[in-house]
Parts: sequence; C-alpha cells; structure tokens
Amino acid sequence: MSLARRPSLHRRTVLYSAALAATLLAASPLVAHAQAGGKNTLTIGVTLEPAPGLDPTGGAASAISEVTLYNVYETLTKFSEAGKAEPLLAESWTVSPDQKTYTFKLRQGVSFHNGEPFNAAAVKFSFERAAADGSTNKDKAVFTNIARIDTPDAATVVLVLKEPNPDFPLLVAQGTAAIVEPKSAPTNMTQPVGTGPYQFGNWAKGSSVTLNKFDGYRQAAAVKINRVTFRFISDQAAGVAALLAGDVDSFPRGIQAQSLGPFQNDPRFQVLVGNSRAKTILAINNKKPPLNDVRVRRAIAAAIDRTAVVDGAVDGLGTPIGAHYAPGAPGYVDVTGINAYDPAKAKALLKEAGVKLPLELSLKLPPPPYARRGGEIIAAQLAQVGIQAKIENVEWAQWLDGVYKNKNYDLSIVSHVEPFDLAKSGEAGYYFQYESPQFRDLMSRIASAPGDAERNKLYGDVQRLLATDAVNAYLYTPRWASVASAKLQGLWKDQPIFVNDVATQSWK
Repeated sequence: MSLARRPSLHRRTVLYSAALAATLLAASPLVAHAQAGGKNTLTIGVTLEPAPGLDPTGGAASAISEVTLYNVYETLTKFSEAGKAEPLLAESWTVSPDQKTYTFKLRQGVSFHNGEPFNAAAVKFSFERAAADGSTNKDKAVFTNIARIDTPDAATVVLVLKEPNPDFPLLVAQGTAAIVEPKSAPTNMTQPVGTGPYQFGNWAKGSSVTLNKFDGYRQAAAVKINRVTFRFISDQAAGVAALLAGDVDSFPRGIQAQSLGPFQNDPRFQVLVGNSRAKTILAINNKKPPLNDVRVRRAIAAAIDRTAVVDGAVDGLGTPIGAHYAPGAPGYVDVTGINAYDPAKAKALLKEAGVKLPLELSLKLPPPPYARRGGEIIAAQLAQVGIQAKIENVEWAQWLDGVYKNKNYDLSIVSHVEPFDLAKSGEAGYYFQYESPQFRDLMSRIASAPGDAERNKLYGDVQRLLATDAVNAYLYTPRWASVASAKLQGLWKDQPIFVNDVATQSWK
C-alpha cells in the first residue's frame, strides 16, 4: 500500500465528517437557503483568523486580505478572476516605454470611511509608509523600488521606478498596496478604515469579523449585501456541518476533496473547483547547516514523491511543480525532472555531503490541513533516506513569528498564494535565506526585457536555477474547492489571488 493511501487519523476524520454531513443533510431539508431570495446578509466561512490584525499592509498572512481586500480597503488597480489588472481607485493609467514611469488618473469624489477625502496625497502617504524603514509590509521591495512619487494635482499620481517592472499594475492590486487614510493608519490593525464598499463593524476574537455596508460608497446602490460576517472555522468537519446547516452561506477555498460528496449532488449547493497561482512548498532554511549544502537540499527534494503528497495531502487536487512558479504563468516550464523522486540518489547525495545519519531536522507545520497532512507524508518519505523530520505543529501566529520573521526552523510546509512572488525567493532577509547573485541578475534582466518572448525565456532560466539550487522542495500548485449556496451569485471559480469580493456577490 502506497504511503498516500495508508489509513490514518485523517482518513477516519473524513469518514466521520461524511457521516455527520449525511445526517445533517437528511435532517435539514432546506434550512435558510429556501429564503435566499429575500436575503441581504452573507456569512462566509474562512479557515484562518487574520493575524496579527486587519491591516494587509502590515502582515504577511493572506487571511487578512481574505477579509479586508476590496471590501474595506481598495487599491489603485484590482485583480480580475482571469488575473488581469482592472481599474479601481485609479480610473486609468499609462506607462512609459522604458516601463519605469506609471501615471495613474484617480477617481474623484471618493471618501474614506471616516469622511476624509481620497486623493493623490493619500496614495503618496500609503506608498511612502510601505517603503519606510520601520515598515513590516511583506512586499516592501515593491515600494522601495519607487524612486519618486509626484502628485501634480489631487487626481494624478506619477510613480517613477528605480528598476522597470512590467507587472507593476498587478502588484499594486494586492492587499499590501491598499490605500490607507493617514490619520487612521496607526489603528488599522484593529479599526480598519478604507474607501471600500464595507466598513468595519465588529471583531469577535476567535470567532468572526463583521463588516457593514458603507452608505457613503460611490456605488452604494449596486452593493446588494448589507452585512457580511466572516466566521473562522479551522476544523473541516465543522465547516461541512456549518454549510449543511445553513450557518454559513459559502466556504471559499476551504473544503477538501474528500468532503465534497454531500454537496455535489445536492441542488442547494454549488461546488466550484478552480485553478490558482499558489505554490505549496517544503521550505528549507538555506543558511542553517547542513542545509546550506546544496547536496543536502537536493537530497531532500529527491526523497519526496510529489504525486504521493498531492494524493495524500489534497486528495489529488494539485499539479506537481519543480520551482516557485505555477503552471499557466507566463514563461512556465516543467522542471520537476531536475529533482525527480529518487530515494537512491537522495541517499548518495547525503553520503557525498558527509552527513551523519540519521539527520535530525525540525518540520514546523502551520494549521491548514494541507500542511499537517502533507507533513506526515513527507516525514515518512524523508525517513526512508535517513532523515528524521521531527514534526512540530504550530499556530499561525507562531509560524509567522518563528519561521517567517525569525527564521527559526529547518523545514516547513506552506502554500504561497501570491501570483507575483517569484522575486521573493532571493530577496535579502527573506525566510528562505537564499542568496544568489545569479538569481538577482536574472530577475533584473526580466524586468528590463524588451518583450514577452525574451522575458518568458528568462523566466524559464530562473525556474531552472531555483530547481538546480534546490532552494526549497517544490511540491505542487493546488486547485481550490469552494462550496456555496446555489442561490449565491458572483463567486470566483479560479483563484489568482485570495480575496472574497463581497460587493460583486448577490442572492438570486
């Protein structure tokens, strides 16, 4: 029996979930969904509570943007489901031929929730704040690359970049580029203020966040949901039960494949399985001996059967990858063969590196099921080549502080959901601790490439370099399953970015 199919506690939990779901399905014929036509409120289930707060410009967790981006906060541009940049706070923009100067024309008559006006000064403040010395913005490099911000009038912002960046319109569509109101910025972690269609209502720690429709929103008449509550439900069985009972109306990206059965043939629900640009990886601390030896990192990668991890951790909803880049992205190449599954090669590399076996390493796992389930599978695979990975389950706040901030780890499993984070692999101070002049040079050449063909060729070179250097053990790009009431409209199927854009949703 293969490792991916070995009976485990996870399998028994899923069987219990299915039984519980079937019972609830029989006991609750139509629950609240029957009255959906008259509803103007929405309850969304999310797996993780935002941490450390509700300001996406000051925290690395995607859970912050899942609640606040495009709801409370807005950005100059906005991601479409197809992964394109659309106008939001900027009505339009132009770019110079050298891709260094971006001129944004701003919407006029827009107000923050506290009544202050949105204008070019607010954009300048927000981006300078993101680039400041004390900034904790995870995309700080995007803003430190801005050489100058000009505001010729209240409705115009001119951004002059140090290095060209053809992806800039999409980078400023992310939560880290949210436009904040200067006076309220210091308290945004607990009392967020933005320009979005919803304003902050209440945060019941450990339970939920509630947002209320902002009557002063410029397109308030088009917003059909008056109140939205985000409920934090980390347990899969509880999430399934909450959906079936009508306690939550949707659960985006939160239901595992094994738990979809009760919903797939039930006309009360819609099941959406879509693609993403996420990269699930076994992160490796590149500076910590013996992991600073590329042979050891290659051995770890060669010890992992990606297909077994995909089958066991996410029930087959994933595509194996060999670098920090997702299939479908411009210039994607399949480099999984560079560090293919080969336990004999892994053992030989460890011997060549002079590693004394067994090699003991920590494996720190955040709460999501893909990490906890994947960690068990990978630990068993590493054990087959003489690496003892000691599993340490940590809460999300602990992961952010210990692994991400302080780099106190050997190995960890996490899904990087940002679509444009390739450059972070070699960023100074990033938690991978990978330092490569060759990588930095390739990324610089990508930014200044004269056309798509040259840029895509260089993207391929970067992917091959990351695989050859075994910066991490790259696992798979996940496909995310969402479940919602069949009467709810406006949901995304594909997930180029983790958001829940409530203003686009409505009840039939």
